[in-house]
Parts: sequence; C-alpha cells; structure tokens
Amino acid sequence: MTASPQTIAHQVLAHLGGAGNVASVENCITRLRLPVADQDLVDTAGLKAVDGVLGVVEDQTMQVILGPGLVDEVADAIERTLASGADSAPATHASGTDSAPATGASGADAAGTGGADTADRLQQRGADMKAAQKQRNRTPVKAFLRRVANIFLPLIPALIACGIIAGFNGLLTNLVQNGTWTWAAGLTPILTAIASGFMSLIAVFVGMNAAKEFGGTPIIGGAVAAIIPFAGVADVTIFGTELAPGQGGVIGALLAAVLAAYVERWARTWAPRSLSMLIVPTFTVLVVGVLTLFPLMTVAGWIAEGIGVLANQLLQVGGGIAGFVLAGLFLPLVMFGLHQALIPIHATLIEQAGFTVLLPILAMAGGGQVGAAVAVFLKVKDASMRRTIKSALPAGVLGVGEPLIYGVTLPLGRPFITACVGGAFGGAFIGVFNQLGTTVGSTAIGPSGWALFPLTTGNEGIGAAVAIYGFGLLVAYVAGFLATYFFGFSKQALAELNDPHTDAAIADSQQGAAQ
Repeated sequence: MTASPQTIAHQVLAHLGGAGNVASVENCITRLRLPVADQDLVDTAGLKAVDGVLGVVEDQTMQVILGPGLVDEVADAIERTLASGADSAPATHASGTDSAPATGASGADAAGTGGADTADRLQQRGADMKAAQKQRNRTPVKAFLRRVANIFLPLIPALIACGIIAGFNGLLTNLVQNGTWTWAAGLTPILTAIASGFMSLIAVFVGMNAAKEFGGTPIIGGAVAAIIPFAGVADVTIFGTELAPGQGGVIGALLAAVLAAYVERWARTWAPRSLSMLIVPTFTVLVVGVLTLFPLMTVAGWIAEGIGVLANQLLQVGGGIAGFVLAGLFLPLVMFGLHQALIPIHATLIEQAGFTVLLPILAMAGGGQVGAAVAVFLKVKDASMRRTIKSALPAGVLGVGEPLIYGVTLPLGRPFITACVGGAFGGAFIGVFNQLGTTVGSTAIGPSGWALFPLTTGNEGIGAAVAIYGFGLLVAYVAGFLATYFFGFSKQALAELNDPHTDAAIADSQQGAAQ
C-alpha cells in the first residue's frame, strides 16, 4: 500500500534538503514542481526511493512524478508545511556523499555497488544520463522554454475539466439533435456555458501567469491581456483596419504580459516611492495597453493564424509521413527539453478550433514506449528489472512515461530507439486519417495514453476520433513491441542482461556510481 500523502510530502521535502530549501510548490496532473535554492542539498536517489514516487526529473525546479490524484494531495500537504514554516530534516544521504541507487520498484536501497542487481544499476545509468542531459539543457533558449511552460502548466487542470465537459456536451448535443434524448435540450446550454467560460478568458489567465513568471505583478499582466478578448476592441480601427475580439489569442496575451512585466519593473526605477502605487500600474497598463492594440494584436494574430494553417496543412498534405516523423521524434524532444515549445502551439490550436490535432499524434510516442517495455519484460529474465517494469507500466499506459524511459528503455539504449519506432507507426496511422479528412484532436493539453480518451474529439465527431485514436495506440503498442522484441537487443547484450553473474553490460555506469 502506498504511504499516506502526508508521509510522502514529509519524505519528499526531506530529500529535497528540507522545507527551507524549497521555495514553493506547484503541480500539474501527474507531477510536483518544486524550485530548490541549493541543488547540492537534493538527494535524488533517496527521492526516487520514496514510496509512491514514479520518477524524478532533475533541474533547478525539481519535478517529482506521483501520478493523477495523489499529486494533488501531496501538493496540498507540502503547501501546508511550507506555509506553517515547519522544516523537514534533510535526508541522511546528503549531497556530496555516496548513496546507493534506488530500486524504483520496491523503494529499497540497493545492497551495495558490488551486489546491486541489474535493474538497480540500469536505473543508475538512466539517472546519470538525465544528469548529463540536464547539464546540456542549461542554455538560454531552453531556460526560456521552461519559463513559457511554467506559464501554461497551471492552466492544464482547468483545460482538462472544461475539455471533458465540452466533449460530454458534444455527445449530448448529438443525442438531442437526432431525437434520442430530447429531454436534455435544456441541459446543453448550461454545459456550454460551463465549458466555454474559461476558454473565453484564457488570455487573462495566461497574462497573469506570464507577468508573474517574468517578474511583474500578475493582476497587471491580466489587465493588459484582458484587452484581447474584450468585445469593444471591434470598435478600434488601426490605420483603417478593424481589430477583432480575441485576435492574437494566447500568443498576444503572452507577449503583452511579458512586455508589461518589463515596463513595470522599469517604471519602478524612476517613479517616486510615495506615488509609485498610482504611477507604476497606470503607466504600465496605459503604455502596454496601447501597444497591445497595436501592433501586438495584429502581429500575434498573424502568428496564431500561421500556426493553425501550418499544423493543418502539415497533416493534410504530409499525412502518414508527417505523423511518423512527429511521433517518432517526440521522445528525443522530451529528452532535450524542446517539447515545451509546443505548449503555446497546443493552446493556440485549442483556442482556434476547440482541439489540437498535434497532441494525439505525439501521444503515440508513449504507446511505443509501453510496447517496448512489454517486450523487455518478456526478453529480460532479471527479476528486479521485471518488477520495475510491472510497477512503471500502469503509469505508462495512463500517459506517464518517465519511469519507463529513465528506468528501462533509455539505459538499455536500443529499446529506446525501438520505442520511438513504435510511436512513429502509431503517429503515421493517425496522420493518414488526417490526410483523408478525418481529424483527431484533443480538447486539452497534458494527458496522453488512455487518459486522453475523454478529451478526444474531431471534425467527424467524438466516436470516430476515439476509434482512430484507440487503434493508433494499438498500432504503437504492437509496433513498439515487435521492434523491441526482434531488434531491441544484440545477442551479446541479451546474454549479459540475463546472466546474473555478468556485469559487463553495466560496468561503466556501476563504476561511475561508485565514484
């Protein structure tokens, strides 16, 4: 049985160097995001070994993967601890000392470097790969992309909720229109209002989060972003061109709020302290408000329109080839941190069409990963590796792929490539249907795997979209399994993995862990 949320929260804080080392806590659907002051105090191996933790992504903002539901309860417990000022003692395995790699399956420490089993040391190899990748990810571009992701991630729960309600309302509307459930005719307008209210004001929430992320006042960022959906902008004419409410969407809101943060910070440098409360917000909203009306809304409108046209044309023309490439490259994009650039693109497509056609295709990468893990389970007889796969596989099926990536396929090497191949075939399957005129999309950002089913929709209705997405997952599972089972291991590598007395396959990573 998984430990209680309070126990997990206490242990997570302890392995992060204590509550005093954690600045704040935020969470999305599956993971905690905890900025830490001193990275050297973090005990990553101990953090992975906490009961209930499915995976850890190392960065200045540590990401702890717990899965749906549990993550909310643990986040609440951590927030209460941080608010109370109570501290959690740092983990006994302090940074700078050697610690045994976590099993990931049972949460027990390995018996020692010489006695650690194959799965433990492969997981250590995965941890070493992540650490090396983290160093490569510390570039200005990737840091900016992480900040953009931080703007949109807090919005995901509302996007999911409204997306599911919108999907159910669409199904209900069809039943009303064909005469099956005429009694529900009065219910659909209610559900429409509930599902659409958030989306009509999403620019405001993006503006508030963007201002906060870039050092401004959230409410001022929301104030300038609120100009974009305001119906009265239809009365504004710029050089003979009329603006339209919502023009530029979340892209415009993002640009306006970031500009507002910089203008606000500049205004505070020269405004008299006694009058700053009046001068700074007024000056910021007035100046950035004018710039939002022109040129930001116009330019952002061009960008948003270009994103929509490019995404649709890519799949309508490229079809299976485009789907193959997009899904096949998604796991490497995640490794390099470049997938964060897709978040505002997804949000723009959802704002324009009600769904993003890219997410179901990219979700096939997780399907290939699941198929590859099943093949590894059958090919590798090591008991601890099989336990690791069994513990991580349910999360992978639901769309949480990090435990399988960093605990199984990536350390093994070739199975990571065959997992990408499996995802590519699933993406090609969905891409072909897009080319034939049946689009498959997601009404929200975030979930993949089976968790995406309630959010799936398309131009031919929910039924067709769900069926195509489901068959696409099946293709990805089968292709990932077959590619890994037949091509995922050399004979020598497989013999070494299945020989409990042979350490050659993992000697390098073991030596690195011992040092």
